Amino acid sequence: MKSFAAKVEDGVRGGNGKPSVGPVYRNLLSEKGFPPIDSDITTAWDIFSKSVKKFPDNKMLGWRRIVDEKVGPYMWKTYKEAYEEVLQIGSALRAIGAEPGCRVGIYGVNCPQWIITMEACAAHTLICVPLYDTLGSGAVDYIVDQAEIDFVFVQETKIKGLLEPDRKCARRLKAIVSFTNVSEEHNLKGSEVGVKTYSWLDFLQMGCGKPEETTPPKPFNICTIMYTSGTSGDPKGVVLTHEAVATYIVGMDLFMDQFEDKMTHEDVYLSFLPLAHILDRMNEEYFFRKGASVGYYHGDLNVLRDDIQELKPTYLAGVPRVFERIHEGIQKALQELNPRRRFIFNALYKHKLAWLNRGYSHSKASPMADFIAFGKIRDKLGGRIRLLVSGGAPLSTEIEEFLRVTCCCFVVQGYGLTETLGGTAMGFPDEMCMLGTVGIPAVYNEIRLEEVAEMGYDPLGENPAGEICIRGKCLFSGYYKNPKLTQEVMKDGWFHTGDIGEIQSNGVLKIIDRKKNLIKLSQGEYVALENLENIYGQNSLVQDIWVYGDSFKSMLVAVIVPNQETIKRRAKELGFTKPFEELCSLSELQEHIISELKSTAEKNKLRKFEYIKAVTVETKPFDVARDLVTATLKNRRNNLLKYYQVQVDEMYRKLASKKI
Repeated sequence: MKSFAAKVEDGVRGGNGKPSVGPVYRNLLSEKGFPPIDSDITTAWDIFSKSVKKFPDNKMLGWRRIVDEKVGPYMWKTYKEAYEEVLQIGSALRAIGAEPGCRVGIYGVNCPQWIITMEACAAHTLICVPLYDTLGSGAVDYIVDQAEIDFVFVQETKIKGLLEPDRKCARRLKAIVSFTNVSEEHNLKGSEVGVKTYSWLDFLQMGCGKPEETTPPKPFNICTIMYTSGTSGDPKGVVLTHEAVATYIVGMDLFMDQFEDKMTHEDVYLSFLPLAHILDRMNEEYFFRKGASVGYYHGDLNVLRDDIQELKPTYLAGVPRVFERIHEGIQKALQELNPRRRFIFNALYKHKLAWLNRGYSHSKASPMADFIAFGKIRDKLGGRIRLLVSGGAPLSTEIEEFLRVTCCCFVVQGYGLTETLGGTAMGFPDEMCMLGTVGIPAVYNEIRLEEVAEMGYDPLGENPAGEICIRGKCLFSGYYKNPKLTQEVMKDGWFHTGDIGEIQSNGVLKIIDRKKNLIKLSQGEYVALENLENIYGQNSLVQDIWVYGDSFKSMLVAVIVPNQETIKRRAKELGFTKPFEELCSLSELQEHIISELKSTAEKNKLRKFEYIKAVTVETKPFDVARDLVTATLKNRRNNLLKYYQVQVDEMYRKLASKKI
């Protein structure tokens, strides 16, 4: 059997309170040790500034202008033009008091101004801190306060919220720079709370009139503090150095260069995943390293296909939910075909899949099938697509196989966290044995598994599995102002991810579970299940509740044991006088419970993906006798899933049928 990863250390059986650990694996390119780092690239500023010299006239940043509610064609800034704006923005920041080490916030949708601000921070050893509000209504205030941010660059529509007198932002910030314009109302409001406001053009002109020499960073300097979900409710600030960012990019270069079909300066990436998240940030850094082009979606994911058709990207990265939608769209179109054409499509699918499984590349497996059927699907993706990458959560094997067969391009999964700069593992293109897996370790990291006895995972067992632990050069430096949390996840140089994986006999990693109750839905959003159970449990209708989320699904479901007295009283008000067991079987009660849970979610300002979309009503409380709860009445999640698996499957089946 072909091996894709190198085992460089043997596993060790645990004892005396220490867990067993599995063998240490590396990328084959690192079998004899990590490759020397390219001395030309040691910081994030090097990545950009070297490409400006090498590719000054290449298209770098693309956007679509909206005039009279009509979206126009892509417009572009070259590397040289972007560099000039970076110098001006950096000079203006220094003019208003930003000193090396100062934290600068960026808050808004992906756009050229986002990247120009980021590079301006790098040019002057300022620390870029992305802000985003999907972690909850108070997340922006928390980040501004904890990171001690004085200056923030912001999307115009978000200025008003930052200037509310009761917000910490308004009390903390010294200046706000809009990505576009600043209204008179916002100027006035800013002056009332002592925050100076600037339009993008005004700030550029200030920098032009007060030029400052760049003060480039050293490798050990902090590049960014990127906030991510925390189990306690507060986001945690992941500290990433310039050295870590540069090392990741050099490693990706080495990894990609081993394949025949290489990324070049002619490639085009469509950016729509949030730049505040690590996956898109590092994708763009890699494209800048290659002197390639990044085009931004125009802000509406519902019409992303319009941006795809206009930009015609060669590379797309998304969370599984994006690819699920592509799959759903194709399946819906297939159902509308007449039986004869559907039969032909399915026959061509099986034919091409068979040749892929024999080791043929996607382009050579069946040119005939591509010409007759699958080329049309590639055209829907712009016609030039060469690579699709799924990350953020596991992509189902069924959908990955479907995309590999029908999209006429390379399709791979990757795995990583903010703490590991995103790309901890990456699959190989055209290797069907990696279907459903996340590939092999990155060039500058090592991976091993650690025993999780309480869940039955043994890295030295017949089927090696355990918590995924990562060591190497592409790791965070710690959580900002949180040494205790840093110590909890960093032990003996190994970062403990909380994800459960298995390493297959060929050295390939597969994600199979989550150690903690923090799960990731298919769109890449984290959900703290126990916290949601506590919130929904406050509703008087609820006696017991178990919330379930599947990493292959985008929605939450729940099993509810209603409060008998409350249900009887509500039923009587609605004219129902049936026994409790019969009431619980009524579809009207399920709908009423979902409505009540929605009200609870809205009252507690939960995010939309934290809403429960389907419920199973159970009459018998969760009990110790069935091993559904602990002696202290905490939910036994694995046991509850086994007990209610049929009901969970049925809830998701009904939700899927509603979408179709």
